[in-house]
Amino acid sequence: MHHDPLLPPPVARALEEYRHLLTEHGITWGEPPLDYVRMMTFLRFPEEADRMDIGADLDAAFRDVLGETLPDGLVALRLTPHGHRFEPGAVRAVVAAEPLRAVLIVDSSRDAATAVEVDGTPYEIRARGALFVDIRSDSVVTVDGEPVDLSPLRRHAVPSRLRLRAGFPCRWSVTSEGGQGWYPGGAPHRVDYHGSPFFHGDDVVLDVPAEPLTVRVTRGMEYDCAEVTLVPEPWRETLVELTPERIYDAAARGWYGADLHVHLNWAGDLVAPPAAAALMQHGEDLHVLNLVAGNVSGERVYDREALQHWAGRDLPWSDAGHIARMGVEYRNDLFGHVHAFGVTTPPGRFHTGFGGEADWPPNGTACGEMRETGGVLAYAHPFHAPITEPEEIIGVGRRNCSARAVVVDAALGLVDGMELLHFSDIIGTAEVYRRLIGAGNRLTALAGTDSMLSFTRQETVSSPPGWERVYARLDGPLTAEAYVEAIQRGRTFATTGPWLELCVDGHQIGDTLDLSPGDRVTVRAKAIGPEVQRMEIRTADGVLAEGGGGELTAALTVTEPTYLVAITSGGRHPRSLHRQVYAHTSPIYLDVAGRHVARADDVRWCLRWLDLLEELVRGQARLDGEEQLRDHLDLVEKARAVYRSRL
Repeated sequence: MHHDPLLPPPVARALEEYRHLLTEHGITWGEPPLDYVRMMTFLRFPEEADRMDIGADLDAAFRDVLGETLPDGLVALRLTPHGHRFEPGAVRAVVAAEPLRAVLIVDSSRDAATAVEVDGTPYEIRARGALFVDIRSDSVVTVDGEPVDLSPLRRHAVPSRLRLRAGFPCRWSVTSEGGQGWYPGGAPHRVDYHGSPFFHGDDVVLDVPAEPLTVRVTRGMEYDCAEVTLVPEPWRETLVELTPERIYDAAARGWYGADLHVHLNWAGDLVAPPAAAALMQHGEDLHVLNLVAGNVSGERVYDREALQHWAGRDLPWSDAGHIARMGVEYRNDLFGHVHAFGVTTPPGRFHTGFGGEADWPPNGTACGEMRETGGVLAYAHPFHAPITEPEEIIGVGRRNCSARAVVVDAALGLVDGMELLHFSDIIGTAEVYRRLIGAGNRLTALAGTDSMLSFTRQETVSSPPGWERVYARLDGPLTAEAYVEAIQRGRTFATTGPWLELCVDGHQIGDTLDLSPGDRVTVRAKAIGPEVQRMEIRTADGVLAEGGGGELTAALTVTEPTYLVAITSGGRHPRSLHRQVYAHTSPIYLDVAGRHVARADDVRWCLRWLDLLEELVRGQARLDGEEQLRDHLDLVEKARAVYRSRL
């Protein structure tokens, strides 16, 4: 009996189990209802979700932030004192028998409760209440036993067919009037952060209406977007040959881009097999993909079986220019999440602090254990707001996944880097990163999108892997081991799209120059990408040079040890699947008279952070006894001694 190499029996069994969870519980897969689990269903409409109050009645909270125009994919059933009214939003065309999917908001302005049934499930809508529920165009919906006519949801269009060819795997978007997306048969109906439908492949066929269509194609951040509009002939197949233009070729320069934080399955509206990751990695031309096993809010670790099967080995679709590995996301919501790439065996533990369990052992202990499995470690999605003072990192101690413990683990050499680019606040994260490297911690700038292939529509989560990348410079062929070494050597920059270079007198990112007081160096930074609006070169003391993009050169007379980094930024841009454009290098270090950078202001900033972290541990951590508390405080004290030695 021959097994599919992408579906070894333990992985196939796990996916079957996930399908049962999805069928039984819907998008949350029955995970314990922490706030981010409760919000999953609403984050399909990110603008509205951002304005919601996370209270007891999320359905009503969502209804209360809706404007007059319904967002794409949402339909409404208004219950009025005089009857009910169905609002289909944008009417969608159909060319096949497959039913349309939609989300229904039931909105009652009645002063009494109303009985509503959706596909056999009864709901009682309280007075002036609301209900948020998934439906299809063939669903049966009743109000007080009276059927609701859902036919306005759809209109029948004259069918046609497209064949799309680029010559290599790409990301495609096919839209008709109103931005309605069209997909090949069987392809998940994925939507990115900007609301654009997409799918991956080459030489793909899809049924479409014989109406004006826009076809777009791109292939990750090294390519531009090509676009054509056409009206295909009814009942005929039309060939569209369209190839995106390359903006830069990183691999030709010895640089390879990675997304170090991608989940295959993590709850969601579908179950994602490994083949989905293979299709997307090649369609985005993503050189390195780290698929992490991790929990959501309970005990279950998703994709643990895939990690156990493939740990330490390239996944079957890897080739000379693309490597995929199974990795780990170790999670504690109070102290931060850590991802590991290149592990050779699964770790002994994947999480602490969930379901009432203790916040023990400390993250540093878990990092030490994961280190022994051969990987590189980094704090994931570290910070979620602008930060100027350590008090803003600790906050009120909410379990919001902030990387509060990175100040300890960086000082003790237990992590290699941190995600500068992720789904949340880039500017706040970069500010803290520069404080940490200014205080003498050798941390590499990394990127991880936290894309989840089991979600087809949910803010940044449903965008394709690699919409942010860390590029690392390798000396030879692309291998997982070479990539681990490049990260450990700090030879990286993180980007939402722009290419970014930095050199100091011929030395590259990750290098250290040994200088004497009074030595003068020349610094050059260069960016490629139509989205770049601003460039900076920074030292530990702040901005050394700034300009409008393209290229920057500056001279620096060195008196104290410092570092140099380059940064590019810009506003919202189609090439960036985020709120902004951004790229940031790892440092080039300038040691002076044998001394490494340890700026006193940054060291004191980190010492203040440690004091606040100790207060948090004593006051907010869930710990079973003095021994567990002592384990945390021992690591804090060791880190404190390291920082004090740098003053």
